[in-house]
Amino acid sequence: MAYTDDSVKAKLSALNETQEGIVTVAQWVMFHRRHAERTAQLWLQKLRDSPAPKRLNLIYLANEVAQQSRARRKEDFLIAFSPVIAEAVATAYKGSSNDIQQKIRRVVEVWRQRAIFEIPIQDAVEARVDDIDKSRSTGKKPLLGGSLFSSPSGSTPSELQPLVPLQVALSKAAVASGTTANAANTEYDKLHDPNVPLPTPPVHAARLSQLLKALANAESSVSEVIKSRLALIDGLEKLLETNRTALLKEQALALQLQDKKAETETKKRDVEDAIMRGLSAENAPLVNMGDLGASDDAVSRPEVEALTPPPVEAITPVGSPKQEPQGLTSGAENGSQATEAFASLGFELSADASIPGLDQPSTTAFGEPPQESMNGLHTKKRKVAHEEEDYAQFAGGDLDADVAELLNQESSPQI
Repeated sequence: MAYTDDSVKAKLSALNETQEGIVTVAQWVMFHRRHAERTAQLWLQKLRDSPAPKRLNLIYLANEVAQQSRARRKEDFLIAFSPVIAEAVATAYKGSSNDIQQKIRRVVEVWRQRAIFEIPIQDAVEARVDDIDKSRSTGKKPLLGGSLFSSPSGSTPSELQPLVPLQVALSKAAVASGTTANAANTEYDKLHDPNVPLPTPPVHAARLSQLLKALANAESSVSEVIKSRLALIDGLEKLLETNRTALLKEQALALQLQDKKAETETKKRDVEDAIMRGLSAENAPLVNMGDLGASDDAVSRPEVEALTPPPVEAITPVGSPKQEPQGLTSGAENGSQATEAFASLGFELSADASIPGLDQPSTTAFGEPPQESMNGLHTKKRKVAHEEEDYAQFAGGDLDADVAELLNQESSPQI
């Protein structure tokens, strides 16, 4: 199908909300990209004359064409849509249902995320939508917290709030300037086209007058853009100067903090070293360990107290078990051992001193316990030397007759 105004209008009228229909029309439009400016004008006129659902489809078509142009690096439609996209989005957004408005917001948000249009054009689109949301009655609030682009009063920093109106004014002036400048340049090119024959002088004069008006309007709009941009630059320079002054103060503060930190770390190390030196002095050994390796005899062994044997009872208690014969023991040997033990402890014993319990053995020569008295009482059996003169002395005295007889019997030799 050849490119004509009627063919473009027919394609736009046949546009439906399906993805296949939108992609098909977008491919046809991009095929005729050398007519991009005329297509954009016809698209805007069709959007104005269409109902709200149809406007959404036309927004989807512009989105597809713009994104494909950005992906293929073909700037024809991006340049053609830039002067009219803000007005087109505002026309489609105003008076639509909340559902359609949410979809339009989503499309504009995608343009922002993917940088489809230049920043001033994108800001102008969002500003127009924001103005529509603000123009609503105060009693009604849009769903999802209001406009997608409007920010709460507390979300914008106070330092940036003076720049917001300057940026909005600049965006609007840039859009208007782009439209008038493109129209003036187009009219100028047609009038000075060497392939077009010159009209009659009256017609030529009239066209030159129209061109002068278009150029004057374009110059005025560009001057407005320049004025708005200078105001924004002035505001940005003030903000920049404020931040530079604050930066110098913060850098000086950072240096002070670094010096204080280094000083504190040095003090901390000194205190830790003092603590470690104190602990080392407390845990130092009393004997120099280096001297031990030179001579093992330098350190004297501690004296150990000798074990003292317990006193041995002279008589084994009644009923105690009998012991196996362990050889002959004598009281003299036990006494000598005890004497040596007491001597090791520093005690001196006289020659006639005796140790209690060690003067007599606890067992007999054959391991038998000592004799018991008739009354069952333990007694100590004295060692008596059986000499006749001893008994004779007792016999010569005033002893009892029975006792004397017993002594005589003991003194007589036993067979």
